[in-house]
Amino acid sequence: MSTAPDRRPPDYARLAAVGPYFALDTSPDGRPPEGFRPLAELYGTGPDAPLAARLPVVARRLGTGEPRVAASILHLGLAARFWSVGLGSAVLLGTVPTLEDAWVRIPDQGPLDLWIPPEPARPGDGPIGGPTEEPTPGTLADRLHEAVLLGQLEPLAAAVRAFAPLPPRLLLGNAASALAGTLRVLDAHAPVAARALAAELLERPPLAGAGTLRTGPRGTAFRRNSCCLYYRVGPGAGLCGDCCFSTPPGRGKRND
Repeated sequence: MSTAPDRRPPDYARLAAVGPYFALDTSPDGRPPEGFRPLAELYGTGPDAPLAARLPVVARRLGTGEPRVAASILHLGLAARFWSVGLGSAVLLGTVPTLEDAWVRIPDQGPLDLWIPPEPARPGDGPIGGPTEEPTPGTLADRLHEAVLLGQLEPLAAAVRAFAPLPPRLLLGNAASALAGTLRVLDAHAPVAARALAAELLERPPLAGAGTLRTGPRGTAFRRNSCCLYYRVGPGAGLCGDCCFSTPPGRGKRND
């Protein structure tokens, strides 16, 4: 008689070992820590919304007087946070957190804190990572697309655009760039699985066409087809490593 496999709830605590952007907190009692608020509130657009308070802080730290520059950099960092949790869970734990019931706290420094209630194991969950193991095709990419891109990055982009006039193409470029940056970190942990999933997501709409991903024995490289506007922070800011420009454009131009 066959025995059903022992499926345990995902151990999200393992993600913190990769880095702070990958950390995902859970509490055995099912209650969020003090100071957390529902993640859905992050996407509010009123004067008391979290992004409304955060944007001036980001602008001051960057030293920019352009709200759209601060909004783009803030969006890029948040996108990296969500991709880190999603892609990290997929390749290291073989599952994707739904994030629908997540709670969030915005600290003074560093990436935002994320908490989710304990999740049960689901059919198909299980580690796929490792330098040579092939990932399960389709399923995890579908769940990443749903949980991260549709569930978080779409409402995040809408909220950011309510505060600053950023083109959708720029924000899609940010989302693709953040995914590629997450891949570069995971390349040291589970390169086969991480590269396959990232490549599939970058080939799907709406990220398809946002940039070009290249992978090889020396690692991964990505070149986006839009600019995050970081070069506008100041004369010495320069360009990001995946920028569509080879030299900073004239500062009088709007290059999105």
